[in-house]
Amino acid sequence: MKRVVTSQDIPLSGDLRAPAGVIVTASARELADSRGVRILELPEDQLSAIAPPERTIAIGADHGGFVLKEALKPLLEGLGLEIRDVGVYEETPADYPDLALKVALLVAQGTAARGILIDGAGIGSSIAANKVPGVRAALCYDQATARNSREHNDSNVLTLGARLLTRGQAEDVARTWLATSFAGGRHQARVQKILDIEKQYLKVSL
Repeated sequence: MKRVVTSQDIPLSGDLRAPAGVIVTASARELADSRGVRILELPEDQLSAIAPPERTIAIGADHGGFVLKEALKPLLEGLGLEIRDVGVYEETPADYPDLALKVALLVAQGTAARGILIDGAGIGSSIAANKVPGVRAALCYDQATARNSREHNDSNVLTLGARLLTRGQAEDVARTWLATSFAGGRHQARVQKILDIEKQYLKVSL
C-alpha cells in the first residue's frame, strides 16, 4: 500500500521528503502551498540518507537577498552541508519576517543545527528570528563579528546584508562563522543569562 501524506504530515517550513509515488491529499497540498513547503518525492535509498541536524543548515532570503543566497549555496555544499532552502525561489517581493520565521523554526526545532538569513541590510531578519525561543541570531558584517558571535554568544543563526557585503565578503563571513566553535567557559554563564531572560518572558512555547 502506498503511503498517504495528509495535512498532519506537512511541516511548518522547509521541505517534506516522501517516497516516490506517494499519494498527497488535496488538503495537504493546499497547506504545503500556504506554508511554502516543497514536497520532494525521492527513492527510498535517498530518504535514508538524510543528513543529521549537525550537518544540516537552513537558509532563507527575501527578494533583496535572493541573489546572494543562491551564490552562497555552492559554498555550503562544498563544506559537506545539506541545505534546507526555505525560499524565496525567485526575485519577487517577499517579507523578510516570513523567511526569518521559517529558518528560525527549523533551528529551534532541531531540524537544522544552524541557519543563515539574508535580506537587504540583515537587521530585520535578525530581529525577527530572535523572537523565536531558542534562536540566537547575529548580524555579522566581517570575519571578526562572525567569529565573536560564535565564540562568545553561541549564535545559531547568521544574518547577512546583501546590500552591504560583496559576494566574496559574504563567503568569508559565512565560512568563518561555520568554522568557529563556541568557546564555553566564562561565556557559557553569559549565554545562560540570555536563556534565562528568554524563559522569563516566554509566553508561548514552540
